Amino acid sequence: MRNVLTLFCCSVLLAAAADGPIDMDHPNPQAVGMREEALANIPIRMNEFVQAGKTAGVVTIVARHGRVASFETAGYSDIEKKVPMRKDTIFRIASLTKPITCAAIMILVDEGRLSLIDPVEKYLPEYRGLKLNPCGSRAGYSCQSVQPSRPINIEQLMAHTSGLPSSAPSGHGGAPRTLAELVAQGAKSELLFEPGSEWNYSNIGIDILGRLVEVISGKPFDAFLRERIFAPLGMDDTFFAVPAEKQNRVATLYTYENGGPKAVAAEWGTGNGRDIPSPAGGLLSTASDLLRFNQMMCNSGTLAGHRILSSAAVHLMTISHTGKLKAGWAPGVGHGYGYEVVNDVTGMYRYNSLGTFVKGGAYRTYEFVDPQKDLVGIILMQRASGGSDTGDEINSFMQISAAAIADGADQ
Repeated sequence: MRNVLTLFCCSVLLAAAADGPIDMDHPNPQAVGMREEALANIPIRMNEFVQAGKTAGVVTIVARHGRVASFETAGYSDIEKKVPMRKDTIFRIASLTKPITCAAIMILVDEGRLSLIDPVEKYLPEYRGLKLNPCGSRAGYSCQSVQPSRPINIEQLMAHTSGLPSSAPSGHGGAPRTLAELVAQGAKSELLFEPGSEWNYSNIGIDILGRLVEVISGKPFDAFLRERIFAPLGMDDTFFAVPAEKQNRVATLYTYENGGPKAVAAEWGTGNGRDIPSPAGGLLSTASDLLRFNQMMCNSGTLAGHRILSSAAVHLMTISHTGKLKAGWAPGVGHGYGYEVVNDVTGMYRYNSLGTFVKGGAYRTYEFVDPQKDLVGIILMQRASGGSDTGDEINSFMQISAAAIADGADQ
């Protein structure tokens, strides 16, 4: 049923509007069945958070039926220099990189170059013979490693059910200089559980996906994304390493300390201290670029005449693959490929419909696509502390966006 709604709401209703470039400059809420006076609560509420010192600045964008209904800014991209937040401010999007990495894998699946059930070791021999620690991550236990009953496969990397830890173990040959070296370090890990049996958020698992893209396509990961996703979608401000001429548009990173924002050091490029194009969390982007990507996902794989993914690939990415396992960071979600998916009534308390797919990043960057409401939203900040996926700013933004729907499609 959810897939039928997705195809109907996000393909049929949007066909005329979404098959052309998205007009970012002329928001028109009435044209898409939304109340302008209700959407006006978004900048009011975001400015309240800025004035309270909860965040330095915010950019938000809401689209429905493939057209922008609201595009707003609040606060500063740099408090100390009094640089106002702009619509084209560039943010470290952290884990919002993950759905893009999973989309790259699904492009290769669409082309028949790999299968999601392929074992990782088929393409990365260093992952052959990976061991399992029966004690998992429990401290205070000493267990002898054993052979798992099955090797990890690509699907399990996508859904975070591989058993791999959060990150690659350190102390194996020094700091990695390439994605290949980073992923090779990950092969020194011990699995925390039998592949497919539990859920554990694994950044190294997503990094492996990026390396698989390199091995199978024969292209550097960042070049593959540029050619197959960013260029066709017009995502001209999305990078692992921001060009010198655009670095003045990158927002300062803050933490929350002593009741207000405090600037913290952050590298250009990945923002994680490495020069590696990190598939798990290294991209920088803008609200408008992220809208283009997520609108493509809402449109079952197409935007502006460009098909990036098959509708079958989008369907697999945006349904839960974790069953009854406890998964994800927000209430009422399971995990798809890159995205979390609302699959329980508790996930509707923020006015999400069942089937909404969402993703949050460590710096309070967040995106959601609600196929039933035909609604896409992006909210971007640069705050390095605090509950990202359920931050007050995010909750308010999602609720106001859905509450602004005027034409009855609000369930």
